[in-house]
Amino acid sequence: MIHILFKFCGVSMIDRDGYRPNVGIVLCNAKNEVFWGKRVREHSWQFPQGGIKGGERPEAAMYRELEEEVGLKPEHVQVLGRTRDWLRYEVPERWLRREWRGNYRGQKQIWFLLRLVGRDCDVCLRATDKPEFDAWRWHDYWAPTQDVIEFKRAVYGQALHELSRYLRRNEIAKPNLIAND
Repeated sequence: MIHILFKFCGVSMIDRDGYRPNVGIVLCNAKNEVFWGKRVREHSWQFPQGGIKGGERPEAAMYRELEEEVGLKPEHVQVLGRTRDWLRYEVPERWLRREWRGNYRGQKQIWFLLRLVGRDCDVCLRATDKPEFDAWRWHDYWAPTQDVIEFKRAVYGQALHELSRYLRRNEIAKPNLIAND
């Protein structure tokens, strides 16, 4: 169940507003398709993401999470850009562990746009003992947010829109509609 994701909140700082610092990663290939990972034993898909540890810079957290979740090292990617500010989402109370209710509201994320300069075979979902994903695929840049857990959909749309400025406009087709529900 998803609430397990939030049991490690004590490892990272929670700011005074109740948000845990986090990084999100939009990894694209040469065709500007994005990496889409299927969560282990779930039917939900998402971009790689993870918490920022105390004293860790967002870029360092991004590289750590990229290696832990996708098995890619810094030499496999090129950083194209990042969001200017934190993007936030709130986690519904029913998804939180009881002890975090009242203190924890959600996550604030810095999103990075990366280009894979390595090969598809460099991706390794079993880079750690506790993998986040059990499958992956490339998908059009404007990934269908209906496959993302409901409370993250809006922030995914925000991140994709903001990061799209780092790609040439003629390289990605604009979406007809990004779900905000």
